Amino acid sequence: MSRNASELAGRLAREAEAVCRHYLSNGKRAGRYWLVGDINNNPGRSLFVRLQESPKGRAGKWTDAATGEHGDLLDIIRQSRGLRDFREAAEEARRFLNLPRLEQQPAPRSGRPGVPSGSHQAARRLFAMSGPIEGTVVESYLRRRGIAHVHHGGSLRFHPRCYYRPDEHLPTETWPAMIACVTDVVGRITGAHRTWLDPEDFDRVRLGKAPIDTPRRAMGDLLGNSVRFGVAGDVLAAGEGIETMLSLRCVLSTLPMAAALSANHLGAIEFPLGLRRLYIARDADAAGNTVLAVLTQRAKAAGIEAITLSPRLGDFNEDLHIFGLHALRAAMRIQLVPEDVDRFLLSSTVVV
Repeated sequence: MSRNASELAGRLAREAEAVCRHYLSNGKRAGRYWLVGDINNNPGRSLFVRLQESPKGRAGKWTDAATGEHGDLLDIIRQSRGLRDFREAAEEARRFLNLPRLEQQPAPRSGRPGVPSGSHQAARRLFAMSGPIEGTVVESYLRRRGIAHVHHGGSLRFHPRCYYRPDEHLPTETWPAMIACVTDVVGRITGAHRTWLDPEDFDRVRLGKAPIDTPRRAMGDLLGNSVRFGVAGDVLAAGEGIETMLSLRCVLSTLPMAAALSANHLGAIEFPLGLRRLYIARDADAAGNTVLAVLTQRAKAAGIEAITLSPRLGDFNEDLHIFGLHALRAAMRIQLVPEDVDRFLLSSTVVV
């Protein structure tokens, strides 16, 4: 971090709560933290900003528990105001702190207009720059997770050298990555999810993800949106993880599905028009139980039948990997309503 950026970040940290109240106005204070939905100032409790110095870290540092993204108050100012670069964020920070403006330097010319880092425009650009997953490390990664035939419907792509920033003090790294597009209910791309992968190794701890602190991060507008597999009609299955829903697609290849990327975002997922039955693919943990109750209540209030799909282990990818394809198919035959067994299970081809 440059000296100018470090000084500004330090001044902002001393006014951390005032910064949050101004730029993350949809949040609220909870003890030593400011809680809000995300860096775009959406309501919720996923992103938390440390308001005071503590043994756990410096004031002004934030982390989004749903995406793994983190940064400082300058990042919040830049993203929440849709600013293009550090210079604009620094000027906005100085204005907020009532500091004199820096002498402006001419911005470098570029043939391509800049887009805010982490924005939905940046997500669309990243997805457009990525290529098919066939024959890549993405396909190998999913196969080793037990997903031998990937029914992704164009929602997944591969980037061979996707940027990864550990933190502001370390240089940017590049790793191969699985890129998933996040869309709204009418199919517009609002964000992207990145899973950085290890091209050399697959072990039982990381399960093929890159050996970095946060191998999964999302960008763009996530609230209410999801990674979608198939076009939703009157029946939809929704769950948290991409691998979880792709595992179910192995035996229900024609059933439209949505991966919300986290428990909090699953609870807030938007329902498509005409939806009459929602299958909730729960994760077997405390967060999964909580979101199941929330989403079931929301669905019933909207006149939508809510049916729970429960794994034998932690999630359906674990079930697929441990028990195999035919056991997962048998479990779905019991849990689906009879008409959907005929419509989606018996009509799907199981590829061994």
